[in-house]
Amino acid sequence: MADSTTERLGHRLPVKKLFAASVGNALEWFDWTIYATFSIYFASEFFPKGNEALALINTFATYALAFFFRPLGGMLLGRFADIRGRKPAMILTIVLMAGGSVAIGLLPTFDQVGWLAPILLLLARVAQGLSLGGEVSNASAYLGEIAPPARRGRYSAFFYISTGSAVLLASILGFVLARTMSKADLTAYGWRIPFLLGGVLGIIGLWLRRSLAETEIFEEKKSTATRVERPLRTTLREHPRAVVQLVGFSMLSTLCYYTFFSALTSFAVKTRKADDVDVFLALSIATALFVALQYPMGALSDRFGRKPQLLVWAAATAILIVPLSTLVRPGLPGLMVVFCVGLCLYTAMTSIAPAIMSELFPTELRGLGIGAWYNLTVALFGGTAPLVLTALSDAGLSTLFFWYVAAGAAIAFFVIRTLPETKGSDLR
Repeated sequence: MADSTTERLGHRLPVKKLFAASVGNALEWFDWTIYATFSIYFASEFFPKGNEALALINTFATYALAFFFRPLGGMLLGRFADIRGRKPAMILTIVLMAGGSVAIGLLPTFDQVGWLAPILLLLARVAQGLSLGGEVSNASAYLGEIAPPARRGRYSAFFYISTGSAVLLASILGFVLARTMSKADLTAYGWRIPFLLGGVLGIIGLWLRRSLAETEIFEEKKSTATRVERPLRTTLREHPRAVVQLVGFSMLSTLCYYTFFSALTSFAVKTRKADDVDVFLALSIATALFVALQYPMGALSDRFGRKPQLLVWAAATAILIVPLSTLVRPGLPGLMVVFCVGLCLYTAMTSIAPAIMSELFPTELRGLGIGAWYNLTVALFGGTAPLVLTALSDAGLSTLFFWYVAAGAAIAFFVIRTLPETKGSDLR
């Protein structure tokens, strides 16, 4: 009744709180994304020269290895957030991410220090992997917990508004640098610029997050969280259905994210011989559309439900991903269709991801439950996506990758059918 009254009188979004949480998240994702975006330029700087394809594969292998530290970060920082609070956990994640970004921007090359260069690169990426493992779960939990039940979809949209804005910034930066610098200069030093910028922006994010207030539901439940023994096992023993559902739809979500925002960039340029300026421009325009659709799609889920929206996304992706892959070729029009269609469909999921994940677990297990199982899924399917596509392309079998994504979409469709409808529900 109270919620209905609030709806009639009008609801004022806590803009300052949402901005502080979202800007910090955007900076996290900017630092994470620029590695994949600029990998085509710095791959040969950290590995022996002479085989460009092998250098790119090794760079993406480092990218994939860092993902396997995300589940560890999700477990450690998720449990930390469940016991100590969402705010201190989100501050810690941004320090780790910005530090890793600055380190990469300053690293010596293979020609300067030999195999120490890729080892240092891996260590910096490990720090960022731990950070992002905690960031996704804690920022999702925070947005879910501060939202009124009838508006949780709208609040959740701010997660990928910030994420999409960060990716858009990375893409625009790639477009500008590719347009204004020669490839020789980009390879020699230009790729360092976005990493150093990410570190500077991290200071701004840290300052903003220090102003956040802790969520009320965490304060009410924190004593319960401290009494939970073996929390990871508890998620499996008491919430096995939620774990399976989270893994099922997260598999397709992470495949979509790292296909469109990471893997296709180097695939289009290196394998399909598309112009890098066209690729960055198409991705930038599609990402702007992706950001613009987040809030309307979140509001749509608050009105009509989460489940129908997710089913449309999974079914359409299963049907369209392989035909779309044939349009990845030289020429801006085809690239525009690929990125715009793929990312517009993806908004059906991204706009409500924090809401769906927050609604699966109780407060005392929310940070750990999302952090561990979501990030394990991302490590297995998302972190390996650029590596798998690059390796298959090198073997002349790139079409198999897109059938792989289609299969993931089909599995996700059947998993989503088992989800209960949770729009308007109170968090446990």
